[in-house]
Amino acid sequence: MAESIKTTATSKTGLYGELTQQLEALWLGETDPIANLANTTAALMQVFRHHWIGFYLVQNNELVLGPFQGPIACTRIGYGKGVCGTAWKEEKTIVVADVQEFPGHIACSSLSQSEIVVPLIFSGNMVAVLDIDSEHLNQFDETDSLWLEKIASKLAQSCIWD
Repeated sequence: MAESIKTTATSKTGLYGELTQQLEALWLGETDPIANLANTTAALMQVFRHHWIGFYLVQNNELVLGPFQGPIACTRIGYGKGVCGTAWKEEKTIVVADVQEFPGHIACSSLSQSEIVVPLIFSGNMVAVLDIDSEHLNQFDETDSLWLEKIASKLAQSCIWD
């Protein structure tokens, strides 16, 4: 079992590539969603050091806080509410350059300036969203979307969802 994620790349693309390989090794043989989500948040935080990284799980028509790294967070988010609820409703990745300009943004932390939310879909059903907040404006781009969508897809397929 790995104790840490090791990266040598200097580009964002390179970091994601190295991270993805190591995440796949962490998930190998483990099908529990909580275990895999927890290790994924820790690995993403170790490599990218964003303000907040975590998952919200779809449960009974709302998103419920799952494993995360960072300060305390909102525990429940309604369908179509905020960036996470909107990504759930639209079943697509949402990148927000400035959260103050997103209609209905839910401010779990006043330090968050930009955000990316990526859906996890298993067998055609939304099971969770990956939410990443940064203390910097315009932190996320197409590279983040591309790689986080790859990670989310592989992660969703690695788990057995109830």
